[in-house]
Amino acid sequence: MKPHTFAVTVEDEPGVLTRVTSLFRRRGYNITSLTVGQTERPGISRMTVVVLTDDDGARRVEANLYKLVQVISVADVTGAPAVFRDLAMIKVSATQACRPEIMHLVNVFRARVIDLSPDTITIEITGTEDKIDGLLEVLRPYGVLEMARTGRVAMARGARAQARDGNGSALLPDIEDDAGVSFSV
Repeated sequence: MKPHTFAVTVEDEPGVLTRVTSLFRRRGYNITSLTVGQTERPGISRMTVVVLTDDDGARRVEANLYKLVQVISVADVTGAPAVFRDLAMIKVSATQACRPEIMHLVNVFRARVIDLSPDTITIEITGTEDKIDGLLEVLRPYGVLEMARTGRVAMARGARAQARDGNGSALLPDIEDDAGVSFSV
């Protein structure tokens, strides 16, 4: 068993999140990470769901998600070329004496300070789960007071990843090469 990451586009309606999470609950899967947000298209949201399962279980999850009326597309991006990121905010106890050491760690991990008080520093870090876990471990001796993490967000690599429906048909028309649209990687 390994973590499988699903990028699910859904209609932005009340109750959709409950329907999706209930599907996982009914089938006995534990969601280890779940993020939801708006997409570039009005009325459409994107869920990134991480579930610990085997390859057969992942195929069943994908098939069952397509049974939900509000689900537009599902992609298991686990084995595909993709970019995965997490965001974390970490509040650390910081005396005047240890601030330079903490600031050095912030720079090494390419994080940034987003709040500073007389007794604490709040750090924001974006990156892989391992990177965030690494920063968290080196900050623990200073006293981690509070932490909030977003969970994994994933996006397939490539200039023209097409969202597909349950029948394999493209949901958006293909963009012509001469349409004046530039793509970057």
